[in-house]
Amino acid sequence: MEDLSFLKVMQFLDIWLVHFQELQIIADLYKRAKVDSVLDWHHSNLRRGAAVYVFSTVLAPAFGLPLNQQAAAEAEKVLLASLAKIESVWLQKKGRFLLGSGQPSIADLSLVCEIMQLEVLDEKDHKRIIGPYKRVLKWIDDTKNAMEPHFGEVHLILFKAKEKFQKQRDAVGSSIPQSSRKLDLHSKM
Repeated sequence: MEDLSFLKVMQFLDIWLVHFQELQIIADLYKRAKVDSVLDWHHSNLRRGAAVYVFSTVLAPAFGLPLNQQAAAEAEKVLLASLAKIESVWLQKKGRFLLGSGQPSIADLSLVCEIMQLEVLDEKDHKRIIGPYKRVLKWIDDTKNAMEPHFGEVHLILFKAKEKFQKQRDAVGSSIPQSSRKLDLHSKM
């Protein structure tokens, strides 16, 4: 009789294990779908705002191209709306990372790297744009710390470019029009 009860318990445990594994697969698919939705949103929102703003305000003038204030203004609106969305929707109160996770995903890394390009902005503009988003700033720091030392290594070139852009801004000042400024950048490739 005890053997029959033991057999029933083992069958129950086998069935429970199969269902548990199915639930884990579903949970993983759900997490993956959430990450994919953040990445899709990123490509059509945050990237459009950050990349166009940085190009229009820093990179274009540095390469001798005319400053496009209209493109910069439109990109800034998209960028600010994107940062607000990250702060209010994607960064849930529980968890340190996107979608309430306790560890960074590829979505965290991708969005933080997109935001990192804002480092080349003038310090005043950088603070004005990203400063109000305290949760975003904490999330950026959490993602950097979770990915160290590799995060710093990968972004080293960005910080070198930031220094060059700042030196150019300091040397040129506001007496020369933005469109005539050009920075000597040498590729490592």
